[in-house]
Amino acid sequence: MSSESGSQPAPGTLYLIPVPLGASPTVQVLPASVAATARGLVDFVVENAKSARAFLKSLPIERPLSEIGIQELSEHTRAVELPALLAPLLAGRDVGLISEAGCPGVADPGAALVELAHRKGIRVVPLVGPSSLLLALMASGLSGQQFAFHGYLPVKDEARAQRLRELEKESRQQQRTQIFIETPYRNRRLFDTLLAVCSPATRLCLAVDLTLESEKVLTRPIGEWRRQPAPEIDRRPAVFLLQA
Repeated sequence: MSSESGSQPAPGTLYLIPVPLGASPTVQVLPASVAATARGLVDFVVENAKSARAFLKSLPIERPLSEIGIQELSEHTRAVELPALLAPLLAGRDVGLISEAGCPGVADPGAALVELAHRKGIRVVPLVGPSSLLLALMASGLSGQQFAFHGYLPVKDEARAQRLRELEKESRQQQRTQIFIETPYRNRRLFDTLLAVCSPATRLCLAVDLTLESEKVLTRPIGEWRRQPAPEIDRRPAVFLLQA
């Protein structure tokens, strides 16, 4: 009769837990079931430990933060460090993956851990919550049938302008909405480049401070944007959407 003592436990589940996009009350942007799942976990992999602790306090969690296991996975985490982050899962415990804002795995370094979890046969469960990209697309009035997210565009002026010309041409040919983001302090530079290189008929949507009280979503042709005062987008989280 074989012994069970040496058998490995079944892996835990990796829960992908969205968090608020800003200072919105958690109860306004997360379903109660998502908050309940997060409250029941004791192990987390997070993009930023400080913001993750603030999120957990807001739920609120039922145990002291000192009893919660928090490991960081940022853009600086090396590939060789990823297996160690799976240790609680391989030991049979469930783990929550948390981005600094919005949905983990989307424009977020957590995608690397999710990919490794799949290779290890670990169950991955995405939970419902705010995604700035989808919220912006929903509110833009641009094509939701064909769209692509391009992350951050080049920082250098000439390269950024060339990339925008390419995206505009592709949008025109494919009838596709092009979605991209920028570091908030460079929002104005990106906006100015859009006005300089894009056709007057091309539509540009700016989705700023999504889910916050200061939220604003505006879609206008480039020609109309040029005739109006520049929007207040400096140092505010924004999503840019373009359709030619």
